[in-house]
Amino acid sequence: MNQSTLDAGLITTLLERLEKQRLPRLPALKEKVDEGEPLDNLELEFLGKAVADAQDILPIIDRHPEYQQLTTQVVTLYKEISEKALQLE
Repeated sequence: MNQSTLDAGLITTLLERLEKQRLPRLPALKEKVDEGEPLDNLELEFLGKAVADAQDILPIIDRHPEYQQLTTQVVTLYKEISEKALQLE
């Protein structure tokens, strides 16, 4: 199996995870920190895993620039939520 085929399968899986698991939770987390409420331990764990996963996929994104804008938008949202959560701690 070549790298392109492996990347295609991984990208499909990552996009599905983003759509079904990550994106549905992010607006609620952002709203919570925007209202000055701290995140609980489960929310912090979720956010930490999401950020770690985003860092892990950077080599794939480098090979597929068509996903860079989406990745930048999601990582920016993670960053905004994380910064506000840290300010509240």
